[in-house]
Amino acid sequence: MKLYLSSYGVGNNPERLQQLVGSNKHAAVICNAQDSKPKEKRDERTKVALQEMTNLGFTAEELDLRDYFDNRLKLEEDVLKFGLVWIRGGNVFNLRRAAKYSCFDEIIKPLVKNNKIVYAGFSAGPCLITPTLHGVELCDPVDDIPEGYDSEIIWDGLGLVDKSIAPHYKSNHYESEAI
Repeated sequence: MKLYLSSYGVGNNPERLQQLVGSNKHAAVICNAQDSKPKEKRDERTKVALQEMTNLGFTAEELDLRDYFDNRLKLEEDVLKFGLVWIRGGNVFNLRRAAKYSCFDEIIKPLVKNNKIVYAGFSAGPCLITPTLHGVELCDPVDDIPEGYDSEIIWDGLGLVDKSIAPHYKSNHYESEAI
């Protein structure tokens, strides 16, 4: 399993991310943790994430999971072209909802476990792959629900790792104290 997990942004070892990916430098940038933000802010943050990946030598494009709600087959087909999925931070509960509604949660697990794709990201991205999201509600509101999303709280993470992750702990990030 190839994982690159950061507290914020590309972190301190972006060259390691480049090495992990290998020859398929096509990166999917997933920003659904930003879906409750105003469109302008979400778009701005998506643009920054795409630029970060481009600056590292990747060909980057947004993979908006909302485009695949109830369209698992298309998502399966599209994900296979990427060597990297980069999951941007934000509200992990909204990211989890988007992963479920699109079946990304089911599609990505075997791809990551079988080294078919590198899973990378920061903040909400690493939190998503843990066994549980319990505890993250201390800094991510469970009720900040984007349009088109159900209010159901999904507490199970993807379970790719067996420990919870506390991004921003003892850092200069504004959520450090809550973590």
